[in-house]
Amino acid sequence: MKGMAHLLPLTVFFLFSAVALAKEAEHIVSPEVQADGRVTFRFADPNALKVELSIEGQAAPTPMQKDESGIWSATVGPLPPDFYGYNFKADGVDLVDPSNTTLKPNLLNLSNEVHIPDPSLPWEVADVPHGQIHQHFYRSKIAGEDRDYYVYTPPKYDPKKKTEYPVLYLLHGFSDDTSGWTAVGRANVILDNLISQGRAKPMLVVMTLGYGDLEVVRRGWDSWSDKELAWRNLSRYTDILLGEVIPQVESEYRVKKDRESRAIAGLSMGGAESLLSGLNHPDQFAWVGAFSSGGIDNRDFATEFPGVDVSINKKLKLLWIACGTEDHLIKINRQFKSWLKDKGVQFTDIETPGLHTWMVWRRNLSTLVPLLFR
Repeated sequence: MKGMAHLLPLTVFFLFSAVALAKEAEHIVSPEVQADGRVTFRFADPNALKVELSIEGQAAPTPMQKDESGIWSATVGPLPPDFYGYNFKADGVDLVDPSNTTLKPNLLNLSNEVHIPDPSLPWEVADVPHGQIHQHFYRSKIAGEDRDYYVYTPPKYDPKKKTEYPVLYLLHGFSDDTSGWTAVGRANVILDNLISQGRAKPMLVVMTLGYGDLEVVRRGWDSWSDKELAWRNLSRYTDILLGEVIPQVESEYRVKKDRESRAIAGLSMGGAESLLSGLNHPDQFAWVGAFSSGGIDNRDFATEFPGVDVSINKKLKLLWIACGTEDHLIKINRQFKSWLKDKGVQFTDIETPGLHTWMVWRRNLSTLVPLLFR
């Protein structure tokens, strides 16, 4: 008991120290956005030996420095206005920022988000008429599981009126979920602004769960090395889209049902699915867009697109292929475009600066949407 008494002051000291650090962490401001676009990130971890900041759009992590209170910090920028995902890595462990409640949802890599505002950008909420987002649930017989999809209806959409609208089927990338294009891509805000400005036709946007086989998510990033699984995931998604989602949408909403009133576009994995679904089914889609497509190298192009040749030019209103020049997928995208040229297939070729990031894809969507249904 006497020995325990000697330890009591030390225990009390550590207890109060822990409480003090916790209270200090509660008051940490992170991220702190400055007027010039520079951003300071802070993270309390007095026991960490090394902490780094990974921010979307930057190829390499930024080392953070620790002060005498155990607070790590780093200032980056100035960053161009946009939304940026980020996270910390403390001694090799990826962590979210506990001082920031704004999260960027993802099935495999949860992170935070920081906003550098600019009212002129198409994904900034403005004082314009807003559409609505509807979430639907259904039982997929093809996948053998319950699924959901979102539908954006434009301002003035009224199910009681006879006005019918064209539809864009918009697909997310690998590791995202059904909410990707609204929660991160801000597709509904982009549509609101472009429609209000008269730059885009009023349309519905359908955003589905983009996996033909959820086993690819359960296995993580290594799943793409299993070519049979990867192909099953991509090809079965087309079956789900054509056989289940489109019929439900067309039975529940006032939409035009001809091929010239359907567009399909997506990013990364969703870009591959857009190409596979669109180019292999020109009787269903006249407008096809692909952003930073990944997965089109799963098989050779002739096997993936057996019916694609010069004759498709008469069927497609637009084939729009975009990728960032610093994206690791630029090589396969250029190979695919070269194959299309050899086949005599016409397409719009878009290459812009940027990595494999939402900053590229938000701009892709903002550029593509005004071209649709014209």
